[in-house]
Amino acid sequence: MENEEKVINKGEEEEMEIYGYNLCKWKLALVAGGVLCTGGFLLLLLYWMPEWRVKAMCRRAPLRGCEVVLLRTTDEFHSWFCAKVRIVLSLGSDPLQTPAFLREKVTNGVSDHLCIDALEDNDQNRFSQGQLQEIRHFTHHSVKYFWNEGVQTFSSIKGLEGSVSCSSVHSEHSAGLTKGVRDYRRLFYGVNEIAVKVPSVSKLLIKEVLNPFYIFQLFSVILWSTDEYYYYALAIVVMSLVSIASSLYTIRKQYMMLHDMVAAHSIMRVSVSTTDRGIEEILSTDLVPGDVIVVPLNGMIMPCDAVLLSGTCIVNESMLTGESVPVTKTNLPNLSEDPKAPEAEAYSPEGHRRHTLFCGTTVIQTRFYTAELVKAVVVRTGFSTSKGQLVRSILYPKPTDFKLYRDAYMFLLFLVGVAGVGFLYTIVNSILHKVPAGIIIIESLDIITITVPPALPAAMTAGIVYAQRRLKKAGIFCISPQRINVCGQLNLVCFDKTGTLTEDGLDLWGIQRVENARFLLPEENAFSKRLVKSPFIACMAACHSLTKIEGVISGDPLDLKMFEATGWILEEATEEETALHNRIMPTVVRPPKQLLPESAPAANEDLELFELPATYEIGIVRQFPFSSALQRMCVVARALGQKRMDAYAKGAPEVVAGLCKPETVPIDFERVLEEYTKQGLRVIAVAHRRLESRLTWHRVQNVGREAIEANMDFLGLIVMQNKLKQETPAVLEDLHKANIRTVMVTGDNMLTAISVARDCGMIQPPDKVIIAEALAPKDGVPARINWHYADMLSKGTDSSPAIQPEEIPIKLAPDSLEELPVTKHHFAMSGKSFAVIQEHFQDLVPKLVLHGTVFARMAPDQKTQLVEALQNVDYYVGMCGDGANDCGALKRAHGGISLSELEASVASPFTSRTPSIACVPNLIREGRAALITSFCVFKFMALYSIIQYVTVTLLYSMLSNLGDLQFLFIDLAIILVVVFTMSLNPAWKELVAQRPPAGLISRPLLCSVVAQILVCLSFQILGFLWVRQQPWYEPWSPRSDACSRSGAPQANASVHGNETLHDEHNIQNYENTTLFFISSFQYLTVAIAFSKGKPFRQPCYKNYLFVLSVLVLYAFTLFIMLHPIGSVDWALELVCVPFQWRVTLLVIVALNAVVSILVENALLFDTVLWKVLFSRDKQGDFRLPSSHTPQDAPDRWQGCSLPALLGFRKQPPKAKYMHLAQELLVDPEWPPKPSTTTEAKAPAHENGSCRIVTIT
Repeated sequence: MENEEKVINKGEEEEMEIYGYNLCKWKLALVAGGVLCTGGFLLLLLYWMPEWRVKAMCRRAPLRGCEVVLLRTTDEFHSWFCAKVRIVLSLGSDPLQTPAFLREKVTNGVSDHLCIDALEDNDQNRFSQGQLQEIRHFTHHSVKYFWNEGVQTFSSIKGLEGSVSCSSVHSEHSAGLTKGVRDYRRLFYGVNEIAVKVPSVSKLLIKEVLNPFYIFQLFSVILWSTDEYYYYALAIVVMSLVSIASSLYTIRKQYMMLHDMVAAHSIMRVSVSTTDRGIEEILSTDLVPGDVIVVPLNGMIMPCDAVLLSGTCIVNESMLTGESVPVTKTNLPNLSEDPKAPEAEAYSPEGHRRHTLFCGTTVIQTRFYTAELVKAVVVRTGFSTSKGQLVRSILYPKPTDFKLYRDAYMFLLFLVGVAGVGFLYTIVNSILHKVPAGIIIIESLDIITITVPPALPAAMTAGIVYAQRRLKKAGIFCISPQRINVCGQLNLVCFDKTGTLTEDGLDLWGIQRVENARFLLPEENAFSKRLVKSPFIACMAACHSLTKIEGVISGDPLDLKMFEATGWILEEATEEETALHNRIMPTVVRPPKQLLPESAPAANEDLELFELPATYEIGIVRQFPFSSALQRMCVVARALGQKRMDAYAKGAPEVVAGLCKPETVPIDFERVLEEYTKQGLRVIAVAHRRLESRLTWHRVQNVGREAIEANMDFLGLIVMQNKLKQETPAVLEDLHKANIRTVMVTGDNMLTAISVARDCGMIQPPDKVIIAEALAPKDGVPARINWHYADMLSKGTDSSPAIQPEEIPIKLAPDSLEELPVTKHHFAMSGKSFAVIQEHFQDLVPKLVLHGTVFARMAPDQKTQLVEALQNVDYYVGMCGDGANDCGALKRAHGGISLSELEASVASPFTSRTPSIACVPNLIREGRAALITSFCVFKFMALYSIIQYVTVTLLYSMLSNLGDLQFLFIDLAIILVVVFTMSLNPAWKELVAQRPPAGLISRPLLCSVVAQILVCLSFQILGFLWVRQQPWYEPWSPRSDACSRSGAPQANASVHGNETLHDEHNIQNYENTTLFFISSFQYLTVAIAFSKGKPFRQPCYKNYLFVLSVLVLYAFTLFIMLHPIGSVDWALELVCVPFQWRVTLLVIVALNAVVSILVENALLFDTVLWKVLFSRDKQGDFRLPSSHTPQDAPDRWQGCSLPALLGFRKQPPKAKYMHLAQELLVDPEWPPKPSTTTEAKAPAHENGSCRIVTIT
């Protein structure tokens, strides 16, 4: 028990390991002593490391009685958190079971906190015998976890979701709660509020200042101040203050945006139905699961998640779905009223969305009948609601795992190691030369600040800030600047279809009616006198879920377009009429007068009133709303004056055709349907049935939809068109050329999605599409996948794609045309199939996502799962969507771009002002530029550290150092100016097929840095040793006069007036002057060498500020080296050297520059190593899988001996998807053959892998 390890939230996204600890007094005393001895540094270390903090001050204890819990996430990040366990006194341990005391005291209740002090005196005596229970809990990420005696661990408590059946919602939870029960439940569920506290500036400031980098900067500033190096210390302080202020402003602004988003309607007064007081008003913050709220007539913004008990509501769910389309919510079926209502089925908000009102959504209006109130039972409150979970995901995002940042920390650790060597060398060397202890401490610590530059964070941030500014100019707003670098690595982008690749709305393309089981010719217009009384038009006009809101018809866009195409008029009963009548008061639709003939006899003998043309109208008696599971909707309607009712159905063509009499469905139905879907058209089938006369209005209200939706007559097809956006094909072509995969993730029909993918160039004309249709296990039959090959658009059809195939070049990269396989294959699957494959065919998931291009009918959570599956095979995934239903995927992707500025898009790292996917290539280009800038800056700062480290170490060897103004000139005038101007290179104008490396620990970058270090080290040592070999050299003293002895003109004022000055730090000497000039030019040389332009950034000569800065610095340094100025030499503490030596220095500097630039560009990195990197990147890429075989390797390096000399051999790719692509090349069973079935057997291993057999 002492070392027990438990898991909470098992199987969920927030799964964590939990460990119990108790405070230990002797450990606390030791920590206190350590804090005093280290001057508070140990306290900082424990603040940064929660795991160390808990283990240093506590001892392990059983979870049951622990005081502190230590949590570790089970994902790849393994983040640590700690929380304090709190104890409250309660009357019971189960929030949903009413304690006996409260059942007795119905009217008195208990206090808000239910603590023993708050109870009445008589009650305290009653509870003293142990009736009060200690409830132990802790809070983590705004969720309360309570001790669960049953499972012997902590668990979060649920509301009514998942724990109650649909029937018990009506039977047990429809009466409401008493005040006492509500207060008792609030102890567990807390206040119903999504509280986003905006931290005070002081709190944010402390948190920001305690960042390790700022602590190191503070240490450096204090050290420099003691060494009287005030100017640079002041510069670092100013930079840090600007950086902190900017960071505080950004963080606080994000908190305020989020706070304003949730606080606008977080507190309101709501009416609740109680068992003891009838209807009463309370604050929404007092609501708990089980309360019954009364939804007012004029609607409200929902303060919680609730399930409808009675009445209907029209709700705007744009906060959740991203579409401002009103949705009709109906009451949860009641077993007592509807015998076919599910009795034992557990209620779940997601499974019963049509009956659930979600927090944050707007109830526009309600409908009630016979004066009945519209009531709903609260099922979730606070952060447990759908909106609360969204806010939590924004408040506590997963850390961004990017190789650049991990490598940066590793490189810093390497620099710390180098600094450690210098630290020890300085101490030993100084002790041997009997240097005073104070100077030893300062100089040995100073070597650390030289090796690990405090200005590094500001320098690394500069490129990101400039990129963010350029993105803002392009209309792309960023709330997570660190993600810009990550976007430079994107090699796969998922796109939503509707509103992203295609236009938002649907247009009626035409109708194709059926008569006598034969298709008539397509008709463009449904607004026709000839068709006004036909069943086909009646179905279009009546079979929908449209409603009027403030006089405007609203509803599903498809329904709206269909209804508008008829030109009919919709009329609804008024509120007064609804209240006076029962629920069969119908919505009425009728044609406009101009469509009706002036005087026409009745078309049917049953219709007696049709001589009055203006009175032709249809009343909608009952609606069976659209169900995504059934893929259809149905209405029962009755024409005015007609004795019998009609049923109209519309939905997916295959489904509707299955409901019709076979003799009414045309023989060529499938062929016609396929022709339309291939063109990317949305096809809806309609059907009609004349109901029996025995079905009266009252009976229709209680009949099941199965009885209505049978033996129907097939009427024909309604064809809708969803046009591609104008820019879509060109953008996708640019991405394909750049070797960036594109994937479609949509909620639309499979065949329509495939067609749109072909039209926009996502699937090329010769490519095969394999549809994976997965079936869950049923009746003893195991799960299986049926493989179907969709027909290709290679033969001529009547289709009119938005872009002609020849407009999309097959060539994907400038040098890869000859490597393209003859035919590629793409997988397409529905969300239902994706779920089955994830559960029963886990081994196939990586193979399918490797070539999966179309994912249709995907639910919001499935989009997130797909993004995660792609990330699991090492893709850098971008996601582009236009709605909050894409929110989860937008957050989870490496780079999420929202095309909508709705409030829910606060969760997306990037938001485009214009709803166009043209922002995607722009973002990737800027990401690549920012990433290369980060590499350049990091390499430059690393070289700056090492160059200065070498200079100072060489000078330390002779007990010398650089002077304060020499340090200042290098650090301020050269380094800061160069760093902040070299980051200004804008992005290259187009995307290229290469990708920049992902991390610093890669062969090209390491070789680049090491090579430059060796070059700089060699030339500094050369100068340091060579100057000592000069005939005029002697250990310098104020009386030294090398210039006069060499016969050179003396222009060094430092000689004059220095005889009386004492140089206690031994700054002025020939070695110092030599190394100062050589190192100053080295900084500028490596800056030019590292400033890479094409193919990711504009050339450095177009960065005018950088060019100007470098030229000015070169000119100034060259001038003071060749033509010394007395005042400058005196300020920089330089000594006079002969002119011949100055010319020699010029030769050394020039030779250094030539060697550095040759090493960086000509020899290694532009011609060899970058090609190694990029060819390796492409060789496993899904786009070119079959083009690389082991036999090709020698050809790739034909005529190039340097890689072989350097030991560069072809290595297997690191990314999992590359490995997988190479394995599948030699797999004869892949891809699956047409019309075969893959069947899963029982799990053979505990890890869930399956044996798979293929049945032809």
